[in-house]
This record gives sequence, C-alpha cells and structure tokens, in this order.
Amino acid sequence: MGAIDDVQAVETAWTTGRVIEKTLPTPDTVRLRMHVEDRPRHRPGQHYLIRLRAPDDYVAQRSYSVASDDDDPLVELLVERLPDGEVSEFLADVVEVGDELEMRGPIGRWFTWDVTTPALCLVGGTGVVPAVSMLRTARRLGRTDLLRVVAVGRDPTMLPYADELGRAGATLAYTRHDDGTRPAGAPTVAEVAPLLAGVERAYVCGSSRFASYAEALLLDCGVPAGAIRVERFGPTG
Repeated sequence: MGAIDDVQAVETAWTTGRVIEKTLPTPDTVRLRMHVEDRPRHRPGQHYLIRLRAPDDYVAQRSYSVASDDDDPLVELLVERLPDGEVSEFLADVVEVGDELEMRGPIGRWFTWDVTTPALCLVGGTGVVPAVSMLRTARRLGRTDLLRVVAVGRDPTMLPYADELGRAGATLAYTRHDDGTRPAGAPTVAEVAPLLAGVERAYVCGSSRFASYAEALLLDCGVPAGAIRVERFGPTG
C-alpha cells in the first residue's frame, strides 16, 4: 500500500505542464497526457487546475480530475469540450503537442480513495475519470477486489474509457443503447444493490443532474448518507 499511504498532504504551487500526447477519444472530449514539472505524487480521485492567460491579462482556470495512476510518468486528464467553455474549447481546439500550460495540483483529499476501504463508484459521462484512476491504481497494487464501478453513458461511443472499464469488470449502463446484456436505461436499485455488499464508501461523479440521481439511488439502496462522496461538475459562468 505504500504508493498510496506515503502520499503526504502538500501545499501545491503553480508549475508547468507540457503536452506529450493529445487525442480526441469521443466527439466531445480531449485526452491530454502531460509531463508536469516538479510533480508531487497524487491519490486516485484528485484533480489539477489548468490556468490560461490572455494577452490582455484575462485569466481563466478550471479543474480536471486525474485519470492516471500515480505510478504513470505522465499526468492524464480527460476534458469535456463544453459549448462556450473558455478552457475546454482551448484545450480541445487550440492546444497542440509540445505546448506548455500552467497547472497546479494535485488538489483534493475528500474525494480520494485510500485503496484499503471497500468502495463503489457510480459515475457518469466524463465523471468516470476519477474512477479510472482508482481502477488503475487498484490494478497496480493488486486490490481490484476492493473496488466496484458502475459507469453510465448514453452509448459506447459517448462513454470515455468504455473499453478499459469493461475489461476491468465495471458494470456499463447505457441510457440510449441496448448492448445485448441489459436494455437501455439508467441503473436501477435492483442492479446496484447487489454490488454494495461489504462496501463502506461510495463515490459519485458526474453532471449535477446525474449526481443528484446517483446519490438518491444509493440512498434508496441503503447506503448511509455519510458514506457517499459526491463530485459534481458542469459549465462555469
């Protein structure tokens, strides 16, 4: 467990990240793999801030969850391209391999997984990103028995990391696609409740609408409110 237990809470400072790889895995997302200068170690579930500066000194910054395992030499971020999103549109349409960005992180302790507590992730859309980091970390440390993931998307082409999640044993639920194993639709109590046996903590990540649905579903399954950790995201005005 040392790779997780030894991570200390540190005050992060702004540094530079250089784009090493850039791909567009779905029509609305961009995947960046960054070399981050003076990079502290991170826990699965943490995020980084990216800050952009315009020539007139206007500044915009947004938070993005880390998909990579701490053992990965690069920091992997997956960004949803939002309409009129100042930062996400720039990252998707303008940034190129070799560009440098201002970054600060890793940030956050409340939403992190310690790789010792039995947990379930109920995540939707690009909210799968922290669950991917948790799965990659669990696989490296041989603790996949402690983590279960339910990932929700419209269809396989719109769910980031769908293939990797499926190979890792995650339950994939498509709201507008019948994959032959389950009909189209959101997860139900009947599907999620059996996955909660022995679980001591649940993580919810996704849009505000999804997060509200997922939290209510977990409560209906009997998960205590204090055991549920929720991370919501969406457009920033």
